[in-house]
Amino acid sequence: MKSEKSLIVFLDKKIRRIWHNDEWYFSVVDIVHVLTDSPNPRNYWKVLKHRENQLVTICNPLKLEAPDGKLRETDCANTESMFRIIPLS
Repeated sequence: MKSEKSLIVFLDKKIRRIWHNDEWYFSVVDIVHVLTDSPNPRNYWKVLKHRENQLVTICNPLKLEAPDGKLRETDCANTESMFRIIPLS
C-alpha cells in the first residue's frame, strides 16, 4: 500500500491515521477522545504518559493534519501498541 493519510470515523468522532512502515498508525489523542469522552483528550494523554512512562516507547511522533490544516507531530501507535494503551486509559 502506498503511503496515505486518512480519517476513519468511530462513534461519530474522527480518528486520524497514517500508513507508516507497512501498517496503519493511529493518533493516540483521537483514540483517547473516543474511549474516554474527555473534554480535553490532549491533556488526558499527557497525564497518562507521565504516569505510565513506558507508553512513550511504544508511540511514534508522526506528522498528521491538525484542525488548523497544518501538519504537526502527533503521538501515534499501531494496532498492537494501541491495545497496550487502551487498558491504561
